[in-house]
Amino acid sequence: MFLAVDVGNTQTVIGVLEGTRVVEQWRLSSGRERTADEFSFLLEGLLGSAGYRIGGFEGAALSSVVPPAASALQSALGKLVGKVLVVGPGIRTGMAIKIDNPREVGADRVVNSAAARERYGAPAVVVDFGTATTFDVVDDSGDYIGGAIAPGLEVSMEALVSATAALRRVDLAPPRSVVGKGTVEAIQSGLLYGYAGLVDGILARIFEHLGGGAEDRPAVVATGGIAPVIVPLCGLVSTVDETLTLEGLRLIWERNR
Repeated sequence: MFLAVDVGNTQTVIGVLEGTRVVEQWRLSSGRERTADEFSFLLEGLLGSAGYRIGGFEGAALSSVVPPAASALQSALGKLVGKVLVVGPGIRTGMAIKIDNPREVGADRVVNSAAARERYGAPAVVVDFGTATTFDVVDDSGDYIGGAIAPGLEVSMEALVSATAALRRVDLAPPRSVVGKGTVEAIQSGLLYGYAGLVDGILARIFEHLGGGAEDRPAVVATGGIAPVIVPLCGLVSTVDETLTLEGLRLIWERNR
Protein backbone atom coordinates (compact mmCIF):
# COMPACT_ATOMS: atom_id res chain seq x y z
CA MET A 1 0.00 0.00 0.00
CA PHE A 2 0.99 3.58 -0.61
CA LEU A 3 0.07 7.00 0.82
CA ALA A 4 -0.48 10.07 -1.38
CA VAL A 5 -0.86 13.52 0.19
CA ASP A 6 -1.65 16.79 -1.58
CA VAL A 7 -1.57 19.99 0.49
CA GLY A 8 -3.56 22.87 -0.97
CA ASN A 9 -4.06 26.37 0.40
CA THR A 10 -7.41 25.44 1.96
CA GLN A 11 -7.71 21.65 1.92
CA THR A 12 -5.36 18.68 2.20
CA VAL A 13 -6.26 15.45 0.44
CA ILE A 14 -4.90 12.16 1.78
CA GLY A 15 -5.32 8.95 -0.17
CA VAL A 16 -4.49 5.28 0.34
CA LEU A 17 -3.68 3.38 -2.85
CA GLU A 18 -3.44 -0.34 -3.44
CA GLY A 19 -1.69 -0.75 -6.76
CA THR A 20 -3.31 1.78 -9.08
CA ARG A 21 -6.59 1.94 -7.14
CA VAL A 22 -7.51 4.64 -4.63
CA VAL A 23 -9.19 2.69 -1.83
CA GLU A 24 -9.53 5.47 0.75
CA GLN A 25 -9.61 9.25 0.54
CA TRP A 26 -9.98 12.04 3.11
CA ARG A 27 -10.26 15.84 2.78
CA LEU A 28 -9.05 17.94 5.72
CA SER A 29 -8.38 21.60 6.36
CA SER A 30 -4.72 22.30 5.56
CA GLY A 31 -3.89 23.62 9.04
CA ARG A 32 -0.86 25.77 8.22
CA GLU A 33 0.04 26.00 11.92
CA ARG A 34 -0.08 22.26 12.69
CA THR A 35 3.12 20.72 13.98
CA ALA A 36 4.66 17.42 12.86
CA ASP A 37 3.37 15.82 16.08
CA GLU A 38 -0.17 17.02 15.36
CA PHE A 39 -0.01 15.65 11.82
CA SER A 40 1.33 12.32 13.16
CA PHE A 41 -1.57 12.08 15.61
CA LEU A 42 -4.07 12.97 12.87
CA LEU A 43 -2.67 10.48 10.36
CA GLU A 44 -2.47 7.67 12.90
CA GLY A 45 -6.10 8.28 13.82
CA LEU A 46 -7.34 8.33 10.25
CA LEU A 47 -5.42 5.26 9.14
CA GLY A 48 -6.09 3.33 12.32
CA SER A 49 -9.84 4.02 12.23
CA ALA A 50 -9.92 2.68 8.66
CA GLY A 51 -8.09 -0.49 9.70
CA TYR A 52 -4.68 0.22 8.19
CA ARG A 53 -1.46 -0.79 9.91
CA ILE A 54 1.10 2.03 10.00
CA GLY A 55 3.99 -0.27 9.12
CA GLY A 56 2.14 -1.64 6.11
CA PHE A 57 2.94 1.22 3.71
CA GLU A 58 5.82 1.08 1.25
CA GLY A 59 6.12 4.87 1.24
CA ALA A 60 4.42 8.17 0.63
CA ALA A 61 4.48 10.98 -1.94
CA LEU A 62 3.74 14.58 -1.00
CA SER A 63 2.91 17.64 -3.07
CA SER A 64 2.28 21.00 -1.46
CA VAL A 65 1.78 24.70 -2.13
CA VAL A 66 2.03 25.51 1.61
CA PRO A 67 5.70 25.26 2.72
CA PRO A 68 5.13 25.24 6.54
CA ALA A 69 2.53 22.47 6.33
CA ALA A 70 4.69 20.54 3.86
CA SER A 71 7.66 20.54 6.21
CA ALA A 72 5.61 19.32 9.17
CA LEU A 73 3.82 16.68 7.07
CA GLN A 74 7.07 15.41 5.58
CA SER A 75 8.43 14.89 9.07
CA ALA A 76 5.23 13.15 10.24
CA LEU A 77 5.09 10.90 7.18
CA GLY A 78 8.76 10.01 7.57
CA LYS A 79 8.08 8.72 11.10
CA LEU A 80 4.99 6.78 10.03
CA VAL A 81 6.00 5.20 6.71
CA GLY A 82 9.72 5.84 6.28
CA LYS A 83 10.25 6.74 2.63
CA VAL A 84 8.73 10.08 1.57
CA LEU A 85 8.99 11.61 -1.91
CA VAL A 86 8.36 15.36 -2.03
CA VAL A 87 7.43 16.60 -5.51
CA GLY A 88 9.62 19.51 -6.54
CA PRO A 89 12.48 20.56 -8.84
CA GLY A 90 14.67 17.65 -9.90
CA ILE A 91 11.94 15.02 -9.51
CA ARG A 92 11.35 12.83 -12.55
CA THR A 93 7.80 13.30 -13.88
CA GLY A 94 8.14 11.69 -17.33
CA MET A 95 7.09 15.02 -18.83
CA ALA A 96 9.08 18.01 -20.09
CA ILE A 97 8.20 21.31 -18.35
CA LYS A 98 8.34 23.92 -21.12
CA ILE A 99 7.72 27.22 -19.37
CA ASP A 100 10.03 30.21 -18.75
CA ASN A 101 10.97 29.10 -15.22
CA PRO A 102 10.11 25.45 -14.55
CA ARG A 103 10.94 25.86 -10.84
CA GLU A 104 8.02 28.22 -10.24
CA VAL A 105 5.20 25.92 -11.37
CA GLY A 106 3.23 24.50 -8.42
CA ALA A 107 3.83 20.87 -7.52
CA ASP A 108 0.10 20.12 -7.67
CA ARG A 109 -0.10 21.44 -11.24
CA VAL A 110 2.76 19.18 -12.36
CA VAL A 111 1.20 16.18 -10.60
CA ASN A 112 -2.22 16.78 -12.16
CA SER A 113 -0.75 17.21 -15.64
CA ALA A 114 1.32 14.02 -15.38
CA ALA A 115 -1.78 12.08 -14.31
CA ALA A 116 -3.97 13.55 -17.07
CA ARG A 117 -1.37 12.72 -19.68
CA GLU A 118 -1.21 9.12 -18.44
CA ARG A 119 -4.99 8.60 -18.03
CA TYR A 120 -6.40 10.62 -20.92
CA GLY A 121 -3.55 11.03 -23.39
CA ALA A 122 -2.19 14.17 -24.99
CA PRO A 123 -3.17 16.89 -25.58
CA ALA A 124 -5.05 17.46 -22.33
CA VAL A 125 -6.17 20.32 -20.11
CA VAL A 126 -6.66 20.03 -16.34
CA VAL A 127 -8.98 22.42 -14.52
CA ASP A 128 -8.37 22.22 -10.76
CA PHE A 129 -11.06 23.92 -8.66
CA GLY A 130 -9.44 24.95 -5.41
CA THR A 131 -8.67 28.18 -3.56
CA ALA A 132 -7.46 29.26 -6.98
CA THR A 133 -8.75 27.65 -10.15
CA THR A 134 -5.83 26.53 -12.29
CA PHE A 135 -5.81 25.55 -15.95
CA ASP A 136 -2.86 23.37 -16.98
CA VAL A 137 -2.07 22.39 -20.56
CA VAL A 138 -0.27 19.36 -21.94
CA ASP A 139 0.35 19.68 -25.68
CA ASP A 140 0.10 16.95 -28.31
CA SER A 141 3.78 16.05 -27.71
CA GLY A 142 3.02 15.29 -24.07
CA ASP A 143 4.89 18.35 -22.75
CA TYR A 144 3.62 20.69 -20.05
CA ILE A 145 3.42 24.13 -21.67
CA GLY A 146 1.80 26.32 -18.98
CA GLY A 147 -1.70 27.47 -18.21
CA ALA A 148 -3.80 30.05 -16.40
CA ILE A 149 -4.70 30.90 -12.80
CA ALA A 150 -7.99 32.50 -11.75
CA PRO A 151 -9.48 33.31 -8.33
CA GLY A 152 -11.42 30.33 -6.99
CA LEU A 153 -15.20 30.37 -6.72
CA GLU A 154 -15.20 30.59 -2.94
CA VAL A 155 -12.57 33.35 -3.03
CA SER A 156 -14.83 35.24 -5.45
CA MET A 157 -17.78 34.87 -3.07
CA GLU A 158 -15.71 36.08 -0.10
CA ALA A 159 -14.59 39.12 -2.09
CA LEU A 160 -18.19 39.92 -3.04
CA VAL A 161 -19.45 39.63 0.53
CA SER A 162 -16.57 41.55 2.13
CA ALA A 163 -16.82 44.43 -0.35
CA THR A 164 -20.59 44.94 -0.04
CA ALA A 165 -22.76 45.96 2.90
CA ALA A 166 -25.98 44.07 2.16
CA LEU A 167 -24.87 40.87 0.40
CA ARG A 168 -24.18 37.64 2.25
CA ARG A 169 -22.72 34.20 1.72
CA VAL A 170 -24.95 31.70 -0.03
CA ASP A 171 -24.94 27.96 -0.62
CA LEU A 172 -23.06 27.05 -3.78
CA ALA A 173 -26.07 25.46 -5.45
CA PRO A 174 -27.66 26.40 -8.80
CA PRO A 175 -30.73 28.66 -8.46
CA ARG A 176 -34.10 27.76 -10.00
CA SER A 177 -33.31 30.04 -12.94
CA VAL A 178 -30.48 32.19 -14.23
CA VAL A 179 -32.86 35.08 -13.52
CA GLY A 180 -32.89 35.03 -9.72
CA LYS A 181 -36.18 35.80 -7.98
CA GLY A 182 -34.46 37.13 -4.86
CA THR A 183 -31.06 38.25 -3.59
CA VAL A 184 -29.87 34.75 -2.70
CA GLU A 185 -30.77 33.32 -6.12
CA ALA A 186 -29.29 36.37 -7.86
CA ILE A 187 -25.98 35.83 -6.07
CA GLN A 188 -26.05 32.11 -6.85
CA SER A 189 -26.73 32.85 -10.51
CA GLY A 190 -23.92 35.36 -10.77
CA LEU A 191 -21.43 33.16 -8.97
CA LEU A 192 -22.19 29.78 -10.55
CA TYR A 193 -23.19 30.72 -14.10
CA GLY A 194 -20.64 33.49 -14.15
CA TYR A 195 -17.92 31.10 -13.04
CA ALA A 196 -18.95 28.47 -15.58
CA GLY A 197 -18.66 31.20 -18.22
CA LEU A 198 -15.16 32.02 -16.99
CA VAL A 199 -14.14 28.36 -17.27
CA ASP A 200 -15.58 27.92 -20.76
CA GLY A 201 -14.14 31.25 -21.91
CA ILE A 202 -10.59 30.38 -20.86
CA LEU A 203 -10.90 26.87 -22.31
CA ALA A 204 -12.08 28.26 -25.65
CA ARG A 205 -9.00 30.47 -25.81
CA ILE A 206 -6.75 27.52 -24.88
CA PHE A 207 -8.32 25.47 -27.69
CA GLU A 208 -7.64 28.35 -30.08
CA HIS A 209 -4.04 28.54 -28.92
CA LEU A 210 -3.52 24.81 -29.44
CA GLY A 211 -5.08 24.95 -32.91
CA GLY A 212 -6.79 22.15 -34.80
CA GLY A 213 -10.48 21.50 -35.38
CA ALA A 214 -13.24 20.38 -33.06
CA GLU A 215 -12.20 16.76 -33.56
CA ASP A 216 -8.70 17.59 -32.28
CA ARG A 217 -9.80 19.18 -29.03
CA PRO A 218 -7.87 18.02 -25.97
CA ALA A 219 -9.47 16.06 -23.18
CA VAL A 220 -10.55 18.49 -20.46
CA VAL A 221 -10.37 16.98 -16.98
CA ALA A 222 -11.73 18.72 -13.87
CA THR A 223 -10.68 17.96 -10.32
CA GLY A 224 -10.85 19.64 -6.92
CA GLY A 225 -13.46 19.83 -4.19
CA ILE A 226 -16.09 21.90 -6.00
CA ALA A 227 -15.64 20.44 -9.48
CA PRO A 228 -18.94 18.48 -9.23
CA VAL A 229 -20.78 21.76 -8.55
CA ILE A 230 -19.40 23.74 -11.49
CA VAL A 231 -18.82 21.17 -14.22
CA PRO A 232 -22.53 20.45 -14.92
CA LEU A 233 -22.88 24.14 -15.79
CA CYS A 234 -19.90 24.16 -18.18
CA GLY A 235 -20.03 23.29 -21.84
CA LEU A 236 -16.38 22.42 -22.52
CA VAL A 237 -15.33 20.19 -19.60
CA SER A 238 -15.55 16.53 -20.53
CA THR A 239 -14.66 14.65 -17.31
CA VAL A 240 -14.58 15.00 -13.53
CA ASP A 241 -11.79 12.97 -11.94
CA GLU A 242 -11.73 13.34 -8.15
CA THR A 243 -8.66 11.12 -7.69
CA LEU A 244 -6.50 12.70 -10.42
CA THR A 245 -3.95 14.27 -8.04
CA LEU A 246 -3.57 11.09 -5.99
CA GLU A 247 -3.01 9.10 -9.19
CA GLY A 248 -0.38 11.62 -10.29
CA LEU A 249 1.47 11.26 -6.99
CA ARG A 250 1.49 7.48 -7.42
CA LEU A 251 2.87 7.81 -10.97
CA ILE A 252 5.65 10.15 -9.90
CA TRP A 253 6.51 7.86 -6.98
CA GLU A 254 6.88 4.95 -9.40
CA ARG A 255 9.11 6.99 -11.72
CA ASN A 256 11.45 7.94 -8.88
CA ARG A 257 11.73 4.66 -6.99
